[in-house]
Amino acid sequence: MSTNPRFDKSKLPSRHVTEGPARAPHRSYYYAMGMTEEEIHQPLVGVATCWNEAAPCNIALNRQAQSVKIGVKAEQGTPREFTTITVTDGIAMGHEGMRSSLASREAIADTVELTMRGHCYDAIVGLAGCDKSLPGMMMAMIRLNVPSVFMYGGSILPGRAPKGSDVPANFADRDLTVQDMFEAVGNWQNGTLSEAALEVLERVACPSAGACGGQFTANTMACVAEAIGLALPNSSGAPAPYESRDEYAIASGKAVMNLIEKNIRARDICTRQAFENAARIVACTGGSTNAGLHLPAMAHEAGIDFFLEDVCDIFRDTPHFVDMKPGGAYVAKDLYEAGGVPVVMRELRKAGLIHEDCMTVTGYSMGEELDKVARDADGKVIHAITNPISKTGGVVGLKGNLAPEGAIVKIAGMSDEDIVFTGPALVFECEQDAFEAVQNRTYSEGDVFVIRNEGARGGPGMREMLATTAALSGQGMGKKVALITDGRFSGATRGFCVGHVGPEAALGGPIALLKNGDMITLNAITGSISVDLSDEELAARKAAWSGPRETIYASGALWKYAQLVGPTYLGAVTHPGAKKERHDYMDL
Repeated sequence: MSTNPRFDKSKLPSRHVTEGPARAPHRSYYYAMGMTEEEIHQPLVGVATCWNEAAPCNIALNRQAQSVKIGVKAEQGTPREFTTITVTDGIAMGHEGMRSSLASREAIADTVELTMRGHCYDAIVGLAGCDKSLPGMMMAMIRLNVPSVFMYGGSILPGRAPKGSDVPANFADRDLTVQDMFEAVGNWQNGTLSEAALEVLERVACPSAGACGGQFTANTMACVAEAIGLALPNSSGAPAPYESRDEYAIASGKAVMNLIEKNIRARDICTRQAFENAARIVACTGGSTNAGLHLPAMAHEAGIDFFLEDVCDIFRDTPHFVDMKPGGAYVAKDLYEAGGVPVVMRELRKAGLIHEDCMTVTGYSMGEELDKVARDADGKVIHAITNPISKTGGVVGLKGNLAPEGAIVKIAGMSDEDIVFTGPALVFECEQDAFEAVQNRTYSEGDVFVIRNEGARGGPGMREMLATTAALSGQGMGKKVALITDGRFSGATRGFCVGHVGPEAALGGPIALLKNGDMITLNAITGSISVDLSDEELAARKAAWSGPRETIYASGALWKYAQLVGPTYLGAVTHPGAKKERHDYMDL
């Protein structure tokens, strides 16, 4: 039995598998794995990773997990490592594989929950590297409401074309990311980049382990983990190859043991005010529109109403003052060297835009942690909040007769004249059709691309449209057309691209009723999205609507996902959430 006075095993879930004569069979399994009696009776800490060989985002997670285990052991805990899936968007992008991406977020949360429950682990340190794995891991932490520490696997180092290589000037002598590769395809399509130069770039754009380097979805959600309090301060910033990541991993393992001792659980940290802090960090860094999907989903796990409109309200009154790709100039490595998220949060505090009383995984409040920050904004990567890049957030919400439930657009790096657009609809029933039109140049300057039937239910899977938007940018048309969809955009997307249009086409939303030539107006200054049709005309079209398009996914995981998934503005979640709970896992 447990004799460690620091932890009361009788109040921890692992007592069900380690304590008393009836658990001798269970203990025999632990002895079979080389555990000592002392280790068996210590708190059992799940060390969950999304490690795999699918992409560089995940490849370093196994190494970092070993360091987490060192930290757990140093503080009298017993780590139990396990893995879950990841679908990496950079590999899944532009084909049918992208349908698996958003659904993987739910699968990650579900499998982590089931592993934790099945083995009665007392706490979790979760490591993730690619877009959906970050919110998926944090959703599991909040759902289980156990002592939890999140750790990002770190970003990739920026690439650079070798000197003397035959690449155009717009790719030479500057940092490269995978976004540049998607845009390079558009350059190749319009004849401004040779195939040989494309092959040079693909070999150097992604030179190390780590997640995409710009303020795309992975880095956005890594910043969210710090701002919400689930990750140690500044732990999200160091690139994946840096040895300092191992030090942060050891510290994360130690931190979770402190949380067990103090009985600080995930929902003690993830309060409504903490979610507001998280939305601030997305806005001021010009982060991914996908945060408008993931923050409501995470809040749902805590039983907190924090929907797309709430996120967008915060975006609207938060200055954008961190100059990050894709709209800006810098990558995650640059932000880290400029002081990282703590310096950004300190700037937000100067304007009274941070809730300082929120608890963090250090056991101290956000305000107490910010008191320790001595560095100031460098004026280059992180501007002073009194001298922002723009007065409103880099991501804004839109609403109107074309999107009664809302939509979202990233405007970081765009001027006021670029964020008001009126043009005729050019309607496509799926992303492939739109991409083919871009390839063949069968569109006109001034068109508003409408890509529908790509929502969470109707797609199924709510695909990202980076291949199409990047090809448009590569053709020099990024500011000359606009695009709306009931699907999503990559955090790497730039241009006037509006996603999450709700209700989606499969639910009979107005986007399902559009025809070629309908005049659409998008205004990111006033936050409106409208089509020049009367209510009567929209009602008549709805009455004549033949219903949702059939998909080929009539069985399997994507069929199951489509049956369960809810509206995008609520986070595209698949279960009732904490409001319907009748028990607490820790207290069973």
